[in-house]
Amino acid sequence: MDTLSLILAIIGAVNWGLVGFAKFDLVAWIFGGQTAGVSRVVYALVGLAGLWCITLLFRRRQHAE
Repeated sequence: MDTLSLILAIIGAVNWGLVGFAKFDLVAWIFGGQTAGVSRVVYALVGLAGLWCITLLFRRRQHAE
């Protein structure tokens, strides 16, 4: 789950980088627009993956102590 979440978070980060630097939404371009059903699913999965990645921060801190 951790690896999948990190991959999705990286995809989201790259997509946001493209939006910020080039005004290009790769996910929307691939799946037919921001409101397309598949695009919305991808956005939701990336968001959930980002939330899961927050737990990685706390788990790593616990191991370091």
